[in-house]
Amino acid sequence: MHHIRLQKLLDFLNNEPDDPFLKYALATEYLSQNDLNKALFYFEDLLNKHPDYVGTYYHAGKLFERLDRKSEAIFVYQRGMEIARKAGDNHAYSELQTVFNSASGLDYEDD
Repeated sequence: MHHIRLQKLLDFLNNEPDDPFLKYALATEYLSQNDLNKALFYFEDLLNKHPDYVGTYYHAGKLFERLDRKSEAIFVYQRGMEIARKAGDNHAYSELQTVFNSASGLDYEDD
């Protein structure tokens, strides 16, 4: 099933190579298959070529954390918060702020 979905996404991307949604779908599909290098390829492409695609930042940051690239994850979360605020996407902003705080060690609770 994953192979069929992946092939369809690749075919769609071949027809529309600049579609950020298709790139995002491919990144998350590769992530679900635990193919971190290919997921990273598409997330980095989105960050560089489609910086206003808000959905990228949470999952890209999480992948950077998973790859022990914490400083890059923190930067991605920060940038994502800026983009989400600019887009008026308060839900994405809140999610990004939560993971930013966690990655930055700011998610402590008062005793």
